[in-house]
Amino acid sequence: MNKTDRMLAIVLELQRHGLRRAEDLAAVFETSVRTIYRDVQALCEAGVPVIGSPGQGYSLSDTYFLPPISFTAEESVALLLGLDYIEQQFDAGYHVQAADARRKIEAILPGEVRRETARVRAAMKLLAVGTTGSQEKERLSVLRQGILEEKKIRFHYSKKIPESDGSRHSVREVDPYGLVLIKDAWTLVAYDDMRQGLRHFRLSRMSDIELTNERFRRPVDFDLHTYRPPDTRDVTVRLHVASTIIDQVLESPYYYIERVEDTGNGVLLTLRIRHELEVVGWIMSWGPSVVVLEPDSLRERVRNILIESLKSY
Repeated sequence: MNKTDRMLAIVLELQRHGLRRAEDLAAVFETSVRTIYRDVQALCEAGVPVIGSPGQGYSLSDTYFLPPISFTAEESVALLLGLDYIEQQFDAGYHVQAADARRKIEAILPGEVRRETARVRAAMKLLAVGTTGSQEKERLSVLRQGILEEKKIRFHYSKKIPESDGSRHSVREVDPYGLVLIKDAWTLVAYDDMRQGLRHFRLSRMSDIELTNERFRRPVDFDLHTYRPPDTRDVTVRLHVASTIIDQVLESPYYYIERVEDTGNGVLLTLRIRHELEVVGWIMSWGPSVVVLEPDSLRERVRNILIESLKSY
Protein backbone atom coordinates (compact mmCIF):
# COMPACT_ATOMS: atom_id res chain seq x y z
CA MET A 1 0.00 0.00 0.00
CA ASN A 2 1.50 3.38 -1.00
CA LYS A 3 1.62 6.39 1.31
CA THR A 4 -1.40 8.18 -0.19
CA ASP A 5 -3.64 5.10 0.07
CA ARG A 6 -2.43 4.42 3.60
CA MET A 7 -3.15 8.00 4.73
CA LEU A 8 -6.71 7.77 3.41
CA ALA A 9 -7.10 4.37 5.06
CA ILE A 10 -5.92 5.84 8.39
CA VAL A 11 -8.61 8.52 8.19
CA LEU A 12 -11.23 5.84 7.46
CA GLU A 13 -9.97 3.72 10.35
CA LEU A 14 -10.18 6.65 12.75
CA GLN A 15 -13.61 7.60 11.45
CA ARG A 16 -14.82 4.05 11.95
CA HIS A 17 -13.31 3.28 15.39
CA GLY A 18 -13.04 6.73 16.96
CA LEU A 19 -9.76 6.18 18.81
CA ARG A 20 -6.75 4.15 17.67
CA ARG A 21 -3.21 3.84 19.02
CA ALA A 22 -0.24 4.16 16.68
CA GLU A 23 0.61 0.53 17.46
CA ASP A 24 -2.91 -0.56 16.40
CA LEU A 25 -2.67 1.35 13.12
CA ALA A 26 0.79 -0.07 12.45
CA ALA A 27 -0.57 -3.61 12.94
CA VAL A 28 -3.57 -2.99 10.65
CA PHE A 29 -1.45 -1.59 7.80
CA GLU A 30 1.58 -3.83 8.39
CA THR A 31 4.06 -1.02 8.79
CA SER A 32 6.16 0.53 11.55
CA VAL A 33 4.94 2.83 14.31
CA ARG A 34 7.43 5.44 13.05
CA THR A 35 5.74 5.36 9.63
CA ILE A 36 2.34 5.92 11.28
CA TYR A 37 3.76 8.94 13.12
CA ARG A 38 4.96 10.41 9.81
CA ASP A 39 1.62 9.70 8.11
CA VAL A 40 -0.33 11.37 10.92
CA GLN A 41 1.96 14.38 10.75
CA ALA A 42 1.41 14.61 6.97
CA LEU A 43 -2.38 14.41 7.52
CA CYS A 44 -2.22 17.28 10.03
CA GLU A 45 -0.15 19.37 7.61
CA ALA A 46 -2.78 18.68 4.93
CA GLY A 47 -5.51 20.09 7.20
CA VAL A 48 -7.02 16.88 8.57
CA PRO A 49 -7.76 17.53 12.29
CA VAL A 50 -6.16 14.45 13.85
CA ILE A 51 -6.13 14.73 17.64
CA GLY A 52 -3.37 13.00 19.58
CA SER A 53 -4.16 11.96 23.14
CA PRO A 54 -1.03 10.93 25.12
CA GLY A 55 -1.28 7.34 26.23
CA GLN A 56 -4.60 6.82 24.40
CA GLY A 57 -4.04 7.27 20.68
CA TYR A 58 -5.37 9.27 17.76
CA SER A 59 -8.89 10.37 16.88
CA LEU A 60 -10.59 12.78 14.50
CA SER A 61 -12.23 16.02 15.50
CA ASP A 62 -16.00 15.59 15.93
CA THR A 63 -16.54 18.31 13.34
CA TYR A 64 -14.51 16.55 10.63
CA PHE A 65 -15.95 14.10 8.15
CA LEU A 66 -15.11 12.87 4.67
CA PRO A 67 -17.51 13.76 1.85
CA PRO A 68 -20.27 11.19 2.43
CA ILE A 69 -21.17 8.39 0.07
CA SER A 70 -24.85 7.77 0.58
CA PHE A 71 -25.81 4.10 0.80
CA THR A 72 -29.14 2.76 1.99
CA ALA A 73 -29.14 -0.29 4.26
CA GLU A 74 -30.25 -2.46 1.31
CA GLU A 75 -27.43 -1.11 -0.89
CA SER A 76 -24.92 -1.72 1.90
CA VAL A 77 -26.13 -5.30 2.35
CA ALA A 78 -25.81 -5.92 -1.41
CA LEU A 79 -22.22 -4.65 -1.39
CA LEU A 80 -21.20 -6.57 1.73
CA LEU A 81 -22.80 -9.84 0.54
CA GLY A 82 -20.95 -9.40 -2.73
CA LEU A 83 -17.71 -9.06 -0.79
CA ASP A 84 -18.58 -12.21 1.16
CA TYR A 85 -18.93 -14.09 -2.13
CA ILE A 86 -15.61 -12.74 -3.41
CA GLU A 87 -13.89 -13.95 -0.25
CA GLN A 88 -15.39 -17.43 -0.77
CA GLN A 89 -14.72 -17.86 -4.48
CA PHE A 90 -11.75 -15.68 -5.48
CA ASP A 91 -8.03 -16.08 -4.83
CA ALA A 92 -6.06 -14.74 -1.87
CA GLY A 93 -5.28 -11.40 -3.53
CA TYR A 94 -8.96 -10.56 -3.87
CA HIS A 95 -9.62 -11.94 -0.38
CA VAL A 96 -7.40 -9.17 1.04
CA GLN A 97 -8.94 -6.53 -1.22
CA ALA A 98 -12.45 -7.59 -0.22
CA ALA A 99 -11.57 -7.25 3.47
CA ASP A 100 -10.13 -3.76 2.86
CA ALA A 101 -13.22 -2.75 0.89
CA ARG A 102 -15.48 -4.00 3.69
CA ARG A 103 -13.65 -1.82 6.22
CA LYS A 104 -14.01 1.25 3.99
CA ILE A 105 -17.72 0.67 3.38
CA GLU A 106 -18.46 0.12 7.07
CA ALA A 107 -16.43 3.19 7.99
CA ILE A 108 -18.48 5.60 5.88
CA LEU A 109 -21.91 4.31 6.91
CA PRO A 110 -23.81 6.53 9.34
CA GLY A 111 -24.50 4.85 12.66
CA GLU A 112 -28.18 4.23 12.00
CA VAL A 113 -27.56 2.74 8.54
CA ARG A 114 -24.69 0.65 9.94
CA ARG A 115 -26.96 -0.82 12.61
CA GLU A 116 -29.76 -1.53 10.12
CA THR A 117 -27.24 -3.13 7.74
CA ALA A 118 -25.95 -5.39 10.51
CA ARG A 119 -29.54 -6.35 11.39
CA VAL A 120 -30.39 -7.29 7.79
CA ARG A 121 -27.11 -9.20 7.26
CA ALA A 122 -27.74 -11.17 10.45
CA ALA A 123 -30.88 -12.54 8.79
CA MET A 124 -29.05 -13.70 5.65
CA LYS A 125 -26.34 -16.25 5.00
CA LEU A 126 -24.45 -16.73 1.77
CA LEU A 127 -23.78 -20.42 1.25
CA ALA A 128 -22.09 -21.23 -2.04
CA VAL A 129 -22.70 -24.71 -3.45
CA GLY A 130 -19.02 -25.27 -4.20
CA THR A 131 -16.69 -22.91 -2.39
CA THR A 132 -13.34 -22.58 -4.12
CA GLY A 133 -10.67 -24.53 -2.20
CA SER A 134 -7.21 -23.25 -1.25
CA GLN A 135 -5.42 -25.17 -4.05
CA GLU A 136 -7.88 -23.92 -6.65
CA LYS A 137 -7.42 -20.37 -5.35
CA GLU A 138 -3.67 -20.67 -5.87
CA ARG A 139 -4.21 -21.84 -9.46
CA LEU A 140 -6.77 -19.10 -9.94
CA SER A 141 -4.21 -16.52 -8.88
CA VAL A 142 -1.74 -17.68 -11.57
CA LEU A 143 -4.45 -17.61 -14.24
CA ARG A 144 -5.53 -14.13 -13.22
CA GLN A 145 -1.93 -12.92 -13.42
CA GLY A 146 -1.58 -14.37 -16.92
CA ILE A 147 -4.80 -12.69 -18.05
CA LEU A 148 -3.91 -9.27 -16.66
CA GLU A 149 -0.27 -9.32 -17.78
CA GLU A 150 -1.11 -10.95 -21.14
CA LYS A 151 1.35 -13.80 -20.66
CA LYS A 152 0.91 -17.33 -21.97
CA ILE A 153 0.29 -20.10 -19.47
CA ARG A 154 1.19 -23.77 -19.63
CA PHE A 155 -0.67 -26.52 -17.77
CA HIS A 156 -1.54 -30.20 -17.66
CA TYR A 157 -5.15 -30.92 -18.62
CA SER A 158 -7.16 -34.10 -18.08
CA LYS A 159 -10.59 -34.83 -19.50
CA LYS A 160 -12.87 -37.85 -19.34
CA ILE A 161 -13.41 -39.52 -22.69
CA PRO A 162 -17.06 -40.34 -23.54
CA GLU A 163 -17.78 -44.06 -23.98
CA SER A 164 -14.59 -44.89 -22.10
CA ASP A 165 -13.44 -45.47 -18.55
CA GLY A 166 -10.24 -43.55 -19.19
CA SER A 167 -9.13 -39.93 -19.48
CA ARG A 168 -7.25 -37.94 -22.08
CA HIS A 169 -4.18 -36.13 -20.72
CA SER A 170 -2.33 -33.35 -22.49
CA VAL A 171 -0.04 -30.39 -21.90
CA ARG A 172 -1.53 -27.16 -23.20
CA GLU A 173 -0.05 -23.74 -23.84
CA VAL A 174 -2.68 -21.05 -24.21
CA ASP A 175 -3.38 -17.30 -24.35
CA PRO A 176 -5.68 -16.72 -21.36
CA TYR A 177 -8.49 -14.30 -22.27
CA GLY A 178 -10.77 -14.48 -19.23
CA LEU A 179 -12.33 -16.48 -16.39
CA VAL A 180 -16.00 -17.39 -16.09
CA LEU A 181 -17.72 -18.77 -12.99
CA ILE A 182 -20.34 -21.32 -14.10
CA LYS A 183 -22.40 -23.11 -11.46
CA ASP A 184 -19.69 -22.45 -8.81
CA ALA A 185 -16.99 -23.86 -11.13
CA TRP A 186 -14.30 -21.69 -12.71
CA THR A 187 -13.71 -22.02 -16.46
CA LEU A 188 -10.86 -20.44 -18.42
CA VAL A 189 -11.60 -19.02 -21.87
CA ALA A 190 -8.36 -19.10 -23.85
CA TYR A 191 -6.82 -19.39 -27.30
CA ASP A 192 -5.39 -22.89 -27.46
CA ASP A 193 -2.18 -23.23 -29.50
CA MET A 194 -2.75 -26.97 -29.93
CA ARG A 195 -6.30 -26.61 -31.29
CA GLN A 196 -5.70 -23.27 -33.01
CA GLY A 197 -8.87 -21.72 -31.65
CA LEU A 198 -10.82 -20.60 -28.59
CA ARG A 199 -11.37 -23.34 -26.03
CA HIS A 200 -12.79 -23.66 -22.50
CA PHE A 201 -10.83 -25.32 -19.68
CA ARG A 202 -12.31 -26.21 -16.30
CA LEU A 203 -10.05 -25.19 -13.44
CA SER A 204 -10.74 -28.49 -11.64
CA ARG A 205 -9.14 -30.39 -14.55
CA MET A 206 -6.02 -28.22 -14.68
CA SER A 207 -2.77 -28.91 -12.80
CA ASP A 208 0.88 -27.83 -12.85
CA ILE A 209 -0.09 -24.36 -14.05
CA GLU A 210 2.89 -22.23 -15.05
CA LEU A 211 3.11 -18.59 -16.08
CA THR A 212 5.52 -18.27 -19.03
CA ASN A 213 7.50 -15.21 -20.11
CA GLU A 214 6.00 -15.29 -23.60
CA ARG A 215 3.64 -12.42 -24.25
CA PHE A 216 0.46 -12.43 -26.32
CA ARG A 217 -1.97 -9.74 -27.40
CA ARG A 218 -5.67 -10.21 -26.77
CA PRO A 219 -7.74 -9.44 -29.90
CA VAL A 220 -9.18 -5.93 -29.68
CA ASP A 221 -12.62 -7.22 -30.71
CA PHE A 222 -12.80 -9.86 -27.96
CA ASP A 223 -15.20 -8.96 -25.15
CA LEU A 224 -15.63 -11.59 -22.45
CA HIS A 225 -18.99 -10.15 -21.38
CA THR A 226 -20.54 -10.43 -24.83
CA TYR A 227 -18.72 -13.62 -25.88
CA ARG A 228 -20.97 -16.61 -26.45
CA PRO A 229 -19.47 -20.01 -27.30
CA PRO A 230 -20.97 -22.02 -30.18
CA ASP A 231 -23.93 -24.06 -29.00
CA THR A 232 -22.98 -27.72 -29.33
CA ARG A 233 -25.94 -29.09 -27.38
CA ASP A 234 -27.45 -30.98 -30.31
CA VAL A 235 -28.79 -34.07 -28.49
CA THR A 236 -32.47 -33.92 -27.51
CA VAL A 237 -33.65 -35.91 -24.50
CA ARG A 238 -37.29 -36.37 -23.50
CA LEU A 239 -38.20 -37.55 -20.01
CA HIS A 240 -41.42 -38.42 -18.20
CA VAL A 241 -41.34 -37.13 -14.62
CA ALA A 242 -43.82 -38.12 -11.91
CA SER A 243 -45.89 -35.15 -10.67
CA THR A 244 -44.90 -35.96 -7.07
CA ILE A 245 -41.26 -34.95 -7.62
CA ILE A 246 -41.44 -32.35 -10.39
CA ASP A 247 -40.81 -29.47 -7.98
CA GLN A 248 -37.59 -31.10 -6.74
CA VAL A 249 -36.47 -31.86 -10.30
CA LEU A 250 -36.99 -28.28 -11.47
CA GLU A 251 -35.15 -26.95 -8.40
CA SER A 252 -32.17 -29.27 -8.90
CA PRO A 253 -28.93 -27.82 -10.34
CA TYR A 254 -29.50 -28.89 -13.93
CA TYR A 255 -29.78 -25.97 -16.33
CA TYR A 256 -30.43 -27.44 -19.76
CA ILE A 257 -34.16 -28.01 -19.48
CA GLU A 258 -35.63 -26.61 -22.69
CA ARG A 259 -39.34 -27.27 -22.22
CA VAL A 260 -41.75 -28.35 -19.46
CA GLU A 261 -45.16 -29.78 -20.43
CA ASP A 262 -47.87 -30.95 -18.03
CA THR A 263 -49.51 -34.07 -19.47
CA GLY A 264 -52.10 -34.48 -16.72
CA ASN A 265 -50.40 -37.74 -15.74
CA GLY A 266 -46.96 -36.38 -14.96
CA VAL A 267 -44.67 -33.88 -16.67
CA LEU A 268 -42.78 -34.14 -19.95
CA LEU A 269 -39.29 -32.58 -19.87
CA THR A 270 -37.21 -31.79 -22.93
CA LEU A 271 -33.47 -31.36 -22.45
CA ARG A 272 -30.69 -30.25 -24.78
CA ILE A 273 -27.31 -31.87 -24.07
CA ARG A 274 -23.92 -32.47 -25.67
CA HIS A 275 -23.58 -36.15 -24.80
CA GLU A 276 -25.71 -38.76 -23.08
CA LEU A 277 -23.12 -39.36 -20.35
CA GLU A 278 -23.56 -35.87 -18.91
CA VAL A 279 -27.18 -36.59 -17.99
CA VAL A 280 -27.19 -40.31 -17.06
CA GLY A 281 -26.26 -39.84 -13.40
CA TRP A 282 -28.76 -37.02 -12.94
CA ILE A 283 -31.58 -39.09 -14.46
CA MET A 284 -30.81 -42.18 -12.41
CA SER A 285 -30.65 -40.19 -9.17
CA TRP A 286 -34.46 -39.83 -9.36
CA GLY A 287 -35.07 -43.57 -9.46
CA PRO A 288 -38.30 -44.86 -11.07
CA SER A 289 -39.89 -41.39 -10.87
CA VAL A 290 -38.03 -40.32 -14.04
CA VAL A 291 -38.30 -42.41 -17.21
CA VAL A 292 -36.36 -41.82 -20.43
CA LEU A 293 -38.66 -41.65 -23.46
CA GLU A 294 -36.03 -40.83 -26.06
CA PRO A 295 -33.53 -41.25 -27.54
CA ASP A 296 -33.57 -45.04 -27.61
CA SER A 297 -29.81 -45.17 -27.10
CA LEU A 298 -30.17 -43.40 -23.74
CA ARG A 299 -33.03 -45.69 -22.71
CA GLU A 300 -30.80 -48.68 -23.48
CA ARG A 301 -27.85 -47.14 -21.63
CA VAL A 302 -29.90 -46.57 -18.46
CA ARG A 303 -31.44 -50.04 -18.71
CA ASN A 304 -28.02 -51.72 -18.99
CA ILE A 305 -26.65 -49.77 -16.01
CA LEU A 306 -29.63 -50.85 -13.91
CA ILE A 307 -29.16 -54.49 -14.92
CA GLU A 308 -25.45 -54.38 -14.03
CA SER A 309 -26.23 -52.62 -10.74
CA LEU A 310 -28.77 -55.31 -9.85
CA LYS A 311 -26.04 -57.96 -10.11
CA SER A 312 -24.31 -56.32 -7.15
CA TYR A 313 -27.36 -56.99 -4.98
